[in-house]
Amino acid sequence: MNHNTPLSPRPLHHLADGRRRVMSTAQLRRHGVPAAEVNEQCRPGGPWQQLLPGVVLLHPGPPTSEERLHAVLMYAARERTAGVPEQPGPDDAPPPVYTEAMITGLAALTLHGFASAPPLPSLDAFDVLVPRLRRLRSTGCARIVRTPALPTAVQVTGLPVAPVPRALADAVARLQDAGTVRRLLTEAVRGGHCEAAAVVRELTEARLLNRPHMVDAVDSLVAEGRAIAENRLYWMVREYGLPDPVWNVDLRLPGGPHLGGLDAYWPDHAVAVELDTRAPRQDDDALWSEYARKREHLERLGITVVHVTPRKLRDAMEQQAAVIRTALMAAADREPAAYVVVLPR
Repeated sequence: MNHNTPLSPRPLHHLADGRRRVMSTAQLRRHGVPAAEVNEQCRPGGPWQQLLPGVVLLHPGPPTSEERLHAVLMYAARERTAGVPEQPGPDDAPPPVYTEAMITGLAALTLHGFASAPPLPSLDAFDVLVPRLRRLRSTGCARIVRTPALPTAVQVTGLPVAPVPRALADAVARLQDAGTVRRLLTEAVRGGHCEAAAVVRELTEARLLNRPHMVDAVDSLVAEGRAIAENRLYWMVREYGLPDPVWNVDLRLPGGPHLGGLDAYWPDHAVAVELDTRAPRQDDDALWSEYARKREHLERLGITVVHVTPRKLRDAMEQQAAVIRTALMAAADREPAAYVVVLPR
C-alpha cells in the first residue's frame, strides 16, 4: 500500500471534528474519501465547501484566517506529510509540510507582527510565493507571486512565511499610497525586523525604485537605518567602556584636500570607525569605489579604519567593540600617523 491508495471508508464526521478543518483532496483520499464523495459533501448546502481547487473546507461556515492561509498553501505548495498513518484518526494526522511555497506580501508582514499591516480578516486574498516555473494561477483567496529563486522561509505559527525584506517588496509592489509604503518601510527598520540595506536590495531586485512614490519612502528608510545604527554605535562605546571618540567629523590634511567624513575618530590613537549604511542601488559600484579609495588613503596616512555595518552592530556588538578595542591598543606599536585636521561634520 502506498500513500495514494484509498483506505477503507470511515464516517466523515471524524474529519470535521479534528484539529485540521482544511484538507486537500489528496489528503481526503488518504482518509478513504473518494472524489465522488468529496463532490457530494461539497454540493450547495452541503456540510463541506471547496475553498480552492483541490482544497476543501470541512465545515459550511466562512473560513477563519488560519484556514484560508492553510488553504492557500495547500493549493500552491507541493505538499507532503511526515509519516502518514495507514488509518489516521481525527487528531493523529501529522501537520502538513509545505514545500515550494510561502506566504508573502501584506499577510506575511501581519504574521511577522507589523502594526502597520492590515489584519488578516480584512485581506481579500493572500499572496503566496512560488517558483517561477510552477504551473499555477491566482484564484479565490490565493494570489500567486512568482520568483526565480525562493528565499529561505521563516516559520511563523507553523506556516512558511517569506522573510521581511522579500515580503515588504511583494507588499509595496501592489501599493500606490505613499504614506502606507513609508509606514511599512519605516516599521521594518525601526521595529528591528531587518536592516535598511536588505530592504533596498529587495526593492532594487524587484525594480521598484523608479516608482515616484517610492523615492521619498526609500530615502526616509535609509535615513532611519543610519540614525538607528548611529545610536547603536554610541551605546556600544558607552556599554563596553571604550574611550570617548570625537563624533561625526571630517578629516583634512593641513592646507590640503578633504580626506572624508567619519562617524567616530580617536585622534590620539589614529583609529576611525565608519558606518557602512550604503543602500544597494544602481550606482552601488561607484559608491563602493569611492569608499574604498577613502579608506586606502587614510590607511596610507597611518589611520586605522574599522568598517562596521548596521547588522554587525545589531547582531555582534560585543565582537565589534573588541575589534575597536584591539585597534586602539595596537596604536602604540604602529608608526605615528600623519598629522590631520579634525573638523566637525
